[in-house]
Amino acid sequence: MKILVTILLLILATFSRCTQPSQSVESEEKTQFVYYSEFVRDSFHIQVQVPLEYLSHPDKRYPTVYLLDGNFYFPMMASTLHQYELGGLLDPMILVGIGYSSFKMMDSLRVRDYLYPKPLTSDEIKSEGGGQRFQQFLTKELLTKIDASFRTQKNNRCLLGHSFGGYFTLYSLLDQLENRSNSFQTFIAASPTLWYNNFYLNKLPAALKNKSPNDSLQIFVSAGALEDSVWSVKPVQELASILQKAKIDKVVCKSHIYNHLDHMDVGVLSFIKGLQGFTTRAKNP
Repeated sequence: MKILVTILLLILATFSRCTQPSQSVESEEKTQFVYYSEFVRDSFHIQVQVPLEYLSHPDKRYPTVYLLDGNFYFPMMASTLHQYELGGLLDPMILVGIGYSSFKMMDSLRVRDYLYPKPLTSDEIKSEGGGQRFQQFLTKELLTKIDASFRTQKNNRCLLGHSFGGYFTLYSLLDQLENRSNSFQTFIAASPTLWYNNFYLNKLPAALKNKSPNDSLQIFVSAGALEDSVWSVKPVQELASILQKAKIDKVVCKSHIYNHLDHMDVGVLSFIKGLQGFTTRAKNP
């Protein structure tokens, strides 16, 4: 509980800074640009924040964190990562927020982009099931752009997502395994909608067992104890248990159910604790 209070105070302390309108699309620490994807055939609004020490260490390369639902989460995570860097609580990282032209547009287009395959009638969701196209944008277009523009560690990338974004994070892992690629090494999925398409992501354990023997992967899944116990909490617990008991070589799976937290409370805390759990300075979540 103390951890939650600390993080909430940090977010409140930086809120006024986060919500001020940007005076420029580029500064020493932050860059914003619009990227048109040939795969999705739509434009994404990308925000990038480099570490505080980035300019003073011109020969150093950094881990890169790709954050879904950037319109909502980037302001909070950007300030938090810099404060945690200052406090020695997280290693310096490049943060990439993937968003849309507005918060309102994010609310509808995330359903188009984060889900795959198309929903079943029982899902009661209208979606194109465009997750595969979004995955191609992410891995074949955006990663190339970011690596060319910033001093990244190409073998140290993390993908963060919450809710439908959490689902896409794990779908991205599944797609990566099925295509024998290694775009991301760490996957942090907060409150993923594992029930989607009759638990489509239940394919993950078998896919992980058949992964390339040289690939090291880190997975963190979470949920809030106040979420639906059958459709949200139990699936996360079961998936984590299967992966942990499987003891797959070079696969580390961690999980946490946060007491007293509901669905919308889980995202930022899970992102921070997940990142801490997979860095050299950190303790387990």
